[in-house]
Amino acid sequence: MFIDVHTHCLVGSHWGHEWETNWEPVYGGSWKDVTPATYDEAMHGVDLAIVFGMRATAVGVNTPHDYVANFCAQVRTPTIGFMALDPSDEDVIAEMEYAHSLGLRGIKLYPVLAGFDPTSPRHDPFYRRATELKLPLLWHMGTTPSPVGHLQYTQPLLIDEVARRHPDLVQILAHIGHPWQRETLMVLRKHRNVFSDVSGVWSRPFDGYAALVRAQEWDVVDKLLFGSDFPLWTPDEGIAGLRELASLRSGTLPYVRSETVERIIEADSAVLLGLRA
Repeated sequence: MFIDVHTHCLVGSHWGHEWETNWEPVYGGSWKDVTPATYDEAMHGVDLAIVFGMRATAVGVNTPHDYVANFCAQVRTPTIGFMALDPSDEDVIAEMEYAHSLGLRGIKLYPVLAGFDPTSPRHDPFYRRATELKLPLLWHMGTTPSPVGHLQYTQPLLIDEVARRHPDLVQILAHIGHPWQRETLMVLRKHRNVFSDVSGVWSRPFDGYAALVRAQEWDVVDKLLFGSDFPLWTPDEGIAGLRELASLRSGTLPYVRSETVERIIEADSAVLLGLRA
């Protein structure tokens, strides 16, 4: 069973002006919408994929729930749709319940762009309802190229407080919280219902190498889930990138073991996240 827990179905109209103003100057190139056809082509060999958009109301980023549900219905790839929510929105719980009624089974959160503090007690009703509905949270954790982003709200240690107050809430910290991978691993070690995906860690090999070696040393490899971050990378590119990290050697220093990478690739994330039907 090969599962990709981090894929996007974004199109340009969901971004408002955020992409062209703040991201395109950093990444360059022209925007290309993700279509069902391009998605299926990239996901060949994937047995199950989690797919979602983005929501950050303050900067005009919004992927409609109906769009994600319809996208899942159109692709051939077996998918689980996640809703994109912003807890800053006054109607966020109603939005959650509506998206859940469409069959979306998890929540993508983007505090660095949405500008909300994950630890604020005002969000506790949101976390409680997500727990009741058995909706895992997938947090974008880590940096952003956008100058309007709030880096203080994207630190993995913030999720320690969320998990202490809501221990039954299943949570995923994306990208091993880059560049705060060490802190992410400490949160994983402490909380049984907190996991992390490895999407993009291969793109900065020094940090990725250190993160996976630390995961070995702290015995949290079983909390790491494969994610490609498509369309930034395909699943095939993600697998190749992880295996490349396992090929690196530096004298007598510890290294990423090949069995670590294969364990991540082969993890049954749907079981770990409570999403197996």
